[in-house]
Amino acid sequence: MTRLRLADDLDISRIVYGMWRVCDDADTSPARVQRKIETALACGITTIDQADIYGGYTAESVLGAALRAAPQLRDRVEIVTKCGIVAPVGRHAAARIKHYDTTAAHIAESVHASLRAMATDRIDLLLIHRPDPMIDPEETGRALDDLVASGKVRSVGVSNFRPWDFTLLQSAMRQPLVTNQIEISLTCTGCFTNGDLAFLQERRLPVMAWSPLGGGNLVAAAPERLRTLLARLAADHDVDVSAIAIAWLLRHPARLVPILGTNDPARIEKACAALRVDLDRQAWFELYTAALGHDVP
Repeated sequence: MTRLRLADDLDISRIVYGMWRVCDDADTSPARVQRKIETALACGITTIDQADIYGGYTAESVLGAALRAAPQLRDRVEIVTKCGIVAPVGRHAAARIKHYDTTAAHIAESVHASLRAMATDRIDLLLIHRPDPMIDPEETGRALDDLVASGKVRSVGVSNFRPWDFTLLQSAMRQPLVTNQIEISLTCTGCFTNGDLAFLQERRLPVMAWSPLGGGNLVAAAPERLRTLLARLAADHDVDVSAIAIAWLLRHPARLVPILGTNDPARIEKACAALRVDLDRQAWFELYTAALGHDVP
């Protein structure tokens, strides 16, 4: 699997394993989580995507339990996590309302909690989870710079930021923001026309694509024309339809990094077959056109 360089000392795998729904699994035991990580590793996936808020602030601890039980796995993976969302559940149950907090104190507290929960001494990539309408870019930027300088965080980036949010924060930082994690799939194609992707391409930044399979419902939610085309291409390439949807993202020159969120190890393997699918330009546009529901202008 071709890897992508985010910083001088940080590469990530071409596909990432996401733990957004790890707590939804009927079995969250260390052995079960270890099996999913080992399946991902066998497919060439070395990067794990987390966030403090996942599972009501419990998903990081689920991963941490697996790493405590199998500590040899820690040095085989890169851990991505996020902070900045405060919801009135779990350790933030006393919050009066869901809100964003990108203050230095909250970021430092969140990183400390994440390190402890995930049984690690470092976060490979920390993302600010959502753009904060009350952000003080000088304070937030300084907090992120200090975390990298401390060694607790190797690199920093953002998630769900629009171009103006990105440039505002970056303008106040010494460290580069190395990625933006945004929603991209065959049923969520707006980034190709709203400027978000072009902005990141101009800066030569790999783009992490969350929900690349529509939360597992891409095929079910897709219009019939797209389902039919996915099925035909899957048969042509002898792969699952999920692999075609992932291959469509991988084919784009923006260096999109799909984040798989399944709890089923077999689905990880099926989706990773995308790495051996070579879609030509017209096949890419066939899928794009079917997703749009009309020809490109």
